[in-house]
Amino acid sequence: MSDEQAHTGLFRSIAHRLAGAEEILPDEGGLPSFARATTWLNSDPLTPDGLRGRVVLVDFWTYTCVNWLRTLPYLRAWHDKYESAGLTIIGVHTPEFGFERDLDNITRQSRNLRVEYPIAVDSDYGVWGDFANSYWPAIYIADADGRLRHHHFGEGEYPRTEMVIQRLLVASGAGEVDLDLVMVEPEGLEAAADWASLRSPETYLGYGQSTGFASEDAGLYDRPHVYGGDARLSLNTWTLVGEWTQARHAAVLNGAGGRVAFAFHARDVNLVMGPTVAGSAIPFRVRIDGQPAQDAHGTDVDSGGSGVVQDQKTYQLIRQSGRVRDHVVEIEFQGGGVEAYCFTFG
Repeated sequence: MSDEQAHTGLFRSIAHRLAGAEEILPDEGGLPSFARATTWLNSDPLTPDGLRGRVVLVDFWTYTCVNWLRTLPYLRAWHDKYESAGLTIIGVHTPEFGFERDLDNITRQSRNLRVEYPIAVDSDYGVWGDFANSYWPAIYIADADGRLRHHHFGEGEYPRTEMVIQRLLVASGAGEVDLDLVMVEPEGLEAAADWASLRSPETYLGYGQSTGFASEDAGLYDRPHVYGGDARLSLNTWTLVGEWTQARHAAVLNGAGGRVAFAFHARDVNLVMGPTVAGSAIPFRVRIDGQPAQDAHGTDVDSGGSGVVQDQKTYQLIRQSGRVRDHVVEIEFQGGGVEAYCFTFG
């Protein structure tokens, strides 16, 4: 028996025990309303009363959040496996960045990400407030009587979450529920982080939340400035080269040839960015320690280290194999009109 088969068998045994262990799922109150959603995708508006009789998993997300992206393969798999047995997943899309309020962006990216379950668009944070939520991602699970029975914030605990789904479906009278756990094979941005080697934190480039900017100068906020860069960057610091405006929300590139560099320690490097003008396409090139990203390129970069900024989204720039150590990644843009929001790592 392989280790994978042994783990699956163990999880199945635990799931059978969990299905009869009602005391481990406390009553956390009634399922809040979705009435303050600004619109819905993939569904007519849903209500707690209309969902009675079904187990409901509410997932708070925003499409650029790398932590949420790494949970998405499980959400898709649970939707595919348990919808017919009585599970409804509702993805509540509450934006972090201003462009994530744009319905066209949400619609396009949810389609690209294959989010096929109902989406409550929560651009005014109404549903977020009614749930008293504070996190992306966040999961809340309600039983068939409309009572919240479980919640989880952040990544991980996938077997535990799935076993709660199974237990509540069994309790709802769903009939025979397959108690094997789903197996997923994430790729690209959806692959779990290499937590053992991760030494670099999420880092914002807009001065409203920025940390680690080697050329930080409050006197330059919100106005164009030609930055010269820093010859040596210490770990988890970054710099700009060329004419940029460091705005509250992002670092905005004003002219061609601008660069942003970050000293990092992680397997993956991602950057939330997009064009300042919808429909623009700005080519860029990624280097690691001064060399084209080639074998270390991410899914949004080709084998020569080149990519194109076309959408406002999270771009995977670097995905390394082998031993992880300190590096400097540099992104050079061949045109202006780029907003760079946030580096994330995996």
